[in-house]
Amino acid sequence: MPAKPTRSNLPGLPTRHNRRRLRTRIVLSFFLLGLGLTMLFAYATNEARARVENTLIEDALNNNIDEYARRWYAATDKNDVGVPYEQMRGLVVRKADFEKLKEQQPDWYPLADGIHNITGKNVDGSAFSYKLAVRKRPEEWFFFAYDTSRAARGEQKITYVLYESIAAFGFLSLLVGWWSASRVMRPVSDLVGLIRRRASGNGDNRALAPHFADDEVGELARALDDYSDRITDAARREREFNADVSHELRTPLAVIRSTVELMLEQPDLGDKMRERILRIQRAQEGGTAITETLLLLSRGERVRGETSVARVAEQLLEAQRLQQRRGKQLDLRMEGNTALMLDAPEATVNVALGNLIANAVRYTDSGSVTVHIGADSVDVIDTGRGLSAEDEARMMERGYRGDASGNTKGAGIGLAIVNRICALYGWQMQVQPRRDGTVGTVATLSFSDVR
Repeated sequence: MPAKPTRSNLPGLPTRHNRRRLRTRIVLSFFLLGLGLTMLFAYATNEARARVENTLIEDALNNNIDEYARRWYAATDKNDVGVPYEQMRGLVVRKADFEKLKEQQPDWYPLADGIHNITGKNVDGSAFSYKLAVRKRPEEWFFFAYDTSRAARGEQKITYVLYESIAAFGFLSLLVGWWSASRVMRPVSDLVGLIRRRASGNGDNRALAPHFADDEVGELARALDDYSDRITDAARREREFNADVSHELRTPLAVIRSTVELMLEQPDLGDKMRERILRIQRAQEGGTAITETLLLLSRGERVRGETSVARVAEQLLEAQRLQQRRGKQLDLRMEGNTALMLDAPEATVNVALGNLIANAVRYTDSGSVTVHIGADSVDVIDTGRGLSAEDEARMMERGYRGDASGNTKGAGIGLAIVNRICALYGWQMQVQPRRDGTVGTVATLSFSDVR
């Protein structure tokens, strides 16, 4: 059965499974904003701290290695040169020891002038890290180290604190988002509640706008009031039109019916004249059926009844036989479950089944049209021109006429009317090409109200 069009099928709109509630989107937006800003602030803070700390340490190392070299040159006892600050260690390698140092090749031997980061592990497995300032002169090499292990441990603690802050502020953002969403959505929820009470038909048709402030929600309420007024006015005009149609069409149809009945009672009526009058009678019955059905559809009113599908099908086929006596000759037949009864008015069944049979006859040039009645369905099977892929996809569109329509008459609304009847009564309609290797079409009506 063709899929019913939904808003999710429209281009540019998200599908239903991709849509989230507005409240959820607001909460999620607050949470992501708060979390993102907190993470950005934490990252910036950590970077700023690291840069400032690194700059201060390197400045201290540069100053102190120069001071250490000055003291070493000024000291009488070269072994008693003090280190200016705690956590700092100094080392002087004289030219006489260059060769020995070259043979030992410690990690810091090849380092050039400047400040270097040194990391590793102690004998006990604990990690160490320090910054090493290097000054290499022709006669002496000065090495000055600053122990950064404490700073590294402090940095790790600060990192943990920042992670905890991110989690705390993220949770706080979630709470603020939830509270803000509740505040923002409250007028919208109130508006939805008022609309639902109005739609429930409890008679509350008061304007929506006076219940809300002069803001976006109030503007939406005013737009809904205006839209509701226009719908109410359109519904009133439609009811008036239906009443006018009911009066203006039923009266002449009733006159035609009574006149035809009187004409058929004439004893000297010829066969050709009787055939023509019978065609008028069939047309009058079809007009009456379509008028009543359209009125029911316009009101959305589902009327009960007790209708024999076989009797309606036979009447429709007989009407088609009368119309074909001077045109193309088709084998029109009915088969299957003649006892099938529906809980629906005969006029409605007449319109629904009549459109399917009329289409089958219209698009079949030769061969047969068979009405097969099943346990809870009716198949109208023809040997006509068949359906293209586009026809099968667009068959239910109002006004669409398929490739096989050619010069045939019709506005392309017959199946649209049948589709509306199916929606009202819970039936199902399916039109598809024949699957038995024969060119043609199978139109199926499946019923849910079988007696």
